[in-house]
Amino acid sequence: MGKATKKRVLIVDDAVVVRKTLSDAIQRETALEVAGTASNGRFAVAKFPALQPDVVLLDIEMPEMDGLETVRQLRKIDPRVPIIMFSTLTERGASATLEALALGATDYVTKPSNLNMGETLEVISRDLIPRIRALCHLPESLGPFLSAPPVPAATLRPRLLAPVQIVAIGVSTGGPDALAKVLPALPADLTVPVVIAQHMPPIFTSLLAARLSAKSALPVHECVSGEPLTPGCAVIAPGDFHMVIREEDGQRILRTHQGPKENFCRPAVDVLFHSVASLFGGRALIVVLTGMGQDGLKGCETLHGLGARIYVQDEPTSVVWGMPGFVARAGLADKVLPLDQIASEIIRATTMQIAARTHP
Repeated sequence: MGKATKKRVLIVDDAVVVRKTLSDAIQRETALEVAGTASNGRFAVAKFPALQPDVVLLDIEMPEMDGLETVRQLRKIDPRVPIIMFSTLTERGASATLEALALGATDYVTKPSNLNMGETLEVISRDLIPRIRALCHLPESLGPFLSAPPVPAATLRPRLLAPVQIVAIGVSTGGPDALAKVLPALPADLTVPVVIAQHMPPIFTSLLAARLSAKSALPVHECVSGEPLTPGCAVIAPGDFHMVIREEDGQRILRTHQGPKENFCRPAVDVLFHSVASLFGGRALIVVLTGMGQDGLKGCETLHGLGARIYVQDEPTSVVWGMPGFVARAGLADKVLPLDQIASEIIRATTMQIAARTHP
């Protein structure tokens, strides 16, 4: 009976050692099992209907049919099955991974380039297995807010809102696709700056910023430490660096640093949110999009206490309702919105001078 409820994983990689390592790691998980393996995309597509996996692990560079074409073909068969790209951290690999996400892949994990077994096992345990579990909707021990009910309506009271002077966005799993829907819908004449912490390794963030900028009227770029905070511009924290806002000589400046990871992340959403809280307080609009874990929760608690607006993406449109779910269940969200409504609500909030809301 227990075996029948296990989530099935299809492993697609041309390297025998990688397929074996992934298979061994998955078989050690009591809630997972290996549905099958394939050495390239052509075999994976052929096997997929019979295997009916719950999730697919997919390499990018493979003979006969590479990962990009495999995503295209799998999405024709099943538009919903989670596909996790597992590829090396190179500029070529990062660019191909972002292309795979644009084609319909769900998430990615960076594979150690030297295939050092110790490092590979650490990545699988720390990054890959939790993503598989999250995308298969398997329970995780993530803290008390998982079962916390929303704040009862009887405890809400009206409060005035200050004009918005900054938009700060926190996002993780499913972020590239979410940002690709939100940022292009914002106008070029947005009157406030937009700062973004997206959980991503180096190389990825600069490529992501370039892709988003090409699609958006609003300029988007990766942060350069020391640049001024500029209205009408979206700035993404660079991979492996925290991004913060500082007041220096009467000017608000963006800085990056490699301080300790928070919530196992760098960049961390909480680091950015706390710096926003210290300078903008209730004049900030906070947006928490799809993502695993609870990064951003502590920052939202601080910002909520200062009167900031807090909007979160809803569960049906999130790839993983971890980060936004924690904020919503803690009673900190002013609005819980589907992804396609978030840009319009940002525009509405940044053009309002004053408004009333209900809040704990």
